[in-house]
Amino acid sequence: MSDAARLRVWDAAVRVLHWTLASAVATAWISGHWPPRHFDAWHHTAGYVAGAAVVLRLAWGWAGSGYARLGQFLRGPRAVLAYARALRAGREPRYLGHNPLGGWMVVLLWAVAGALSLTGWLYTTDWLWGYEWLSDLHAALAWLIATLVAGHLGGVAVTGWRHRENLVASMLSGMKRAPEGDDIA
Repeated sequence: MSDAARLRVWDAAVRVLHWTLASAVATAWISGHWPPRHFDAWHHTAGYVAGAAVVLRLAWGWAGSGYARLGQFLRGPRAVLAYARALRAGREPRYLGHNPLGGWMVVLLWAVAGALSLTGWLYTTDWLWGYEWLSDLHAALAWLIATLVAGHLGGVAVTGWRHRENLVASMLSGMKRAPEGDDIA
């Protein structure tokens, strides 16, 4: 596809923070479920990196460019429900940025990743060290983020297939196919 038929959607900051968060969550998940205790340093570091990535991405959501901005992709309940109905009927419109469901999935992933980072850090403090409820909350959040990541990947696969786009390549290059006629919302 020629460059004229492609648009830059995801800027470098969005892409770097996306892949940093994805890598940090995967590293934290793997190192947190690996028996040898020498992986604790990996787990803690990955948690701090994930927390920092969430904070930076939220800041970029206020100060960043076009499609990075929270106001660009967060839509109200009416728009989200209309999109969900259209998706179920197989008539959902294509979006250059996040679709209404995808936008809220992103926010939910950030919230859970941030909560995981916070509960993990709190567990290392003298104040809350050894509290079982905090350990249980951290573990429940870890399973929740695994579920959300699976849903996110499923949404990427379905949307990419239905709109004939490689969304993973888009998140690597920042480029997406330009709209043709009325194929975009």
